[in-house]
Amino acid sequence: MIRVLFVCLGNICRSPMAEAVFRHQVKEAGLEDVISIDSAGTGDWHIGHPPHQGTRDILDRYQIGYDGLKARQVRPDDFYHFTYIIAMDDSNVVNLDAFAPEFVENEQHASIHKLLDFSSNQAITEVPDPYYTGKFQEVYEMVEESCSRLLAYIVDQHELTK
Repeated sequence: MIRVLFVCLGNICRSPMAEAVFRHQVKEAGLEDVISIDSAGTGDWHIGHPPHQGTRDILDRYQIGYDGLKARQVRPDDFYHFTYIIAMDDSNVVNLDAFAPEFVENEQHASIHKLLDFSSNQAITEVPDPYYTGKFQEVYEMVEESCSRLLAYIVDQHELTK
């Protein structure tokens, strides 16, 4: 099983949007039996809360389900449980270091990337936080395109067949 964890600050806007979009894409590709998806935040302010209303509105607009999504915080064991940890911005990558356990040489653990590492627009490297900007549509477009390219990357890296 390939496991993907999307990470943002509070786990109510960007990372649950990415989780829902990626789940949708994985299901459409018929790969839900080989790819597992989750999301988490580096902060603990919203633990147990559903996605932000702006995230729910944009997902509703595109008919992408988000039932059961609840905010949680990153845990040290996530680094062993997941194949990929996908952060939304540089500060999330830095914050992930606080959760990362000490790795033993040759020990299997998640590879960490930023979502926009998979974007075709290399001029923008971070997904802006719509909690502060209100630009949920702009974030959705970044997430949708980058998740599609992430899926293609995973399919290629793991030689999956659709």
